[in-house]
Amino acid sequence: MIDLAFKNLFHDKLRLLITLSGVAFAVTLVFVQIGLFLGLLDNATITIKKLDADLWVTSRNTPNVDFATPFNQTLGQRVRSIPGVERADNMIVWFMMMALPSGARETTVVYALEDFERWNMPWKTVEGSPADLRRGDYIIMDESSEKRFGPFQVGEYREVLGRRLKIIGRTEEARSFTTTPISFMDYSLAQSLDTQNLRGQTTYILVKLAPGADVEAVRTEIERRLPFNDVYTGDEWAKRSRDYWVESTGIGLNMYLTVFLGCLVGIVVVAQTLYTSTMEHLKEFGTVKAIGGTNRDIYAILGKQASISALLGFALGVGQTLAVRPLITSLDLKLIIPPQLGTLVFIGTFVLCLGAAMISFRKVAAIDPALVFRQ
Repeated sequence: MIDLAFKNLFHDKLRLLITLSGVAFAVTLVFVQIGLFLGLLDNATITIKKLDADLWVTSRNTPNVDFATPFNQTLGQRVRSIPGVERADNMIVWFMMMALPSGARETTVVYALEDFERWNMPWKTVEGSPADLRRGDYIIMDESSEKRFGPFQVGEYREVLGRRLKIIGRTEEARSFTTTPISFMDYSLAQSLDTQNLRGQTTYILVKLAPGADVEAVRTEIERRLPFNDVYTGDEWAKRSRDYWVESTGIGLNMYLTVFLGCLVGIVVVAQTLYTSTMEHLKEFGTVKAIGGTNRDIYAILGKQASISALLGFALGVGQTLAVRPLITSLDLKLIIPPQLGTLVFIGTFVLCLGAAMISFRKVAAIDPALVFRQ
């Protein structure tokens, strides 16, 4: 039975190639589409995950980490006085306009703290030190800024909201969902640049709990003392930020639709080629029945053909994904493919191919064994 499955599948090399190409296309499309989707969501929450904060205090109904609303910075003092709170610092996340050497103006997302290092922010500095930001009109920019702002060097100056700031460092991996470049500056400097919106204001309070402190107890007390603010754990805040982008931009629907179309193409190609192959080898299947084979034996042959197509097509799809990954990275996009995704796609590929083979099952089930004796 196994020999017949191999014989039928590899008899026409061109048809086999078309089958594998269809499966590989579906696999590659799923990997790339979901990988890019996960990469975008990772950008949307990377600062939340990297910051060493147990709780985030936000203004009421803040949708995500980028779109913050200011509130009175003195509320941070109330949070510091709560039992179980080891430290609580104000942080500003704010969009500011930067003038470029070309004369153009671009927006940057500014992260401002009084002490960056104790919050592990920024988490990957390749030049300079965040500790120096408090010493003057300084700024640290992420390398991804070069895509929008053009090349820059440490020691150069950029004008932000009308004030010249010196670039004293550069970071890596600090990216946002909106692709707006992220910059870092001192908390007081950020307030002085936009006095109309930020004087005496903050946008977040970062909370680090004391060892052994009860998270829910501290959160409840913060909510009692700050009734007009929301309090989230890091995981909750990251989920809220991800959900906002998925629901408000339609990126989730786009991802599901593309994956569906990719799988549909794969099913159609596999179903068509397996069905054609089955029709061309009806006498062989009739022979199997004539010598005592059952429909189960026939199904096993077709299932084997579908499984081989799935295995080879999946391998080819993985190879194509690895081949295009450097190109995607060069476009400053992030492709995240966790092991769990690989396992799900592998299982899905087999289900897809076996489902496509079902079209042929019905045809061979009705084969008359006498077919083998007809001319």
